[in-house]
Amino acid sequence: MLNVECFSAPQNWLLLNFGKCAAAFNMALDEALLEAMPRLQKPVLRFYGWTEPAATFGYFQKFSEVERATHLRPLIRRPTGGGIVPHDADWTYSVVFPPGHEWHSLKAEESYRRIHDWLRLAFAELKIETELAPCCRKAESGKPKVKIPSACFIGYEKSDLLWRGKKIAGAAQRRNKLGLLIQGSVQPPPISLARTDWENAMGEVARTPFHVAWSKFTPDAGLAARADELTRQKYSQHGYNQKR
Repeated sequence: MLNVECFSAPQNWLLLNFGKCAAAFNMALDEALLEAMPRLQKPVLRFYGWTEPAATFGYFQKFSEVERATHLRPLIRRPTGGGIVPHDADWTYSVVFPPGHEWHSLKAEESYRRIHDWLRLAFAELKIETELAPCCRKAESGKPKVKIPSACFIGYEKSDLLWRGKKIAGAAQRRNKLGLLIQGSVQPPPISLARTDWENAMGEVARTPFHVAWSKFTPDAGLAARADELTRQKYSQHGYNQKR
């Protein structure tokens, strides 16, 4: 469970709902937010969507294996680790923490557990029961094993979010001296549920028990320019996306 004591004092977090953007720009803005953390000094929760079906894949994955494993295009290498994530029907978010924040000092396993427990509480707010995976399962029981290089939603790992035994949320992380970036994807369960209700629940469950005070955030000119630069020079370039 999330440690409520860590949130005993009110904290001001920034909320950014950026709407739908191109895949390369989505990755670029997340990296730009991480770079801006020493200046912003406040966590940012960002919700975003995709202007076209796409797939992102972990920073350390081999492009040749990824392109054989999914039909989705474009394929964009994330700044975080993890596996292949389809972005054709998912709900995507990121959370960025500044250096010195309590989350920044956590071990990767613990921050992974906490982010998914936050999601669990949000779904509980909507009367939807989910749970954290106690251990891992590489493939769903009763189904043939398919050799897919680190596909994020094939089987599950410890602390993934499960609905009726199936993984519906995963996340990837990057932690460095600038801060902590967590990029998450939710494959919503096949029930009547509006994305806006889930986003609101994410904010509410952080606001009340964890004493987070939300402020709407709009990237300033410098941050926006940096995101555009990273889009052009990095995330839109074959040299980056296919470098392994």
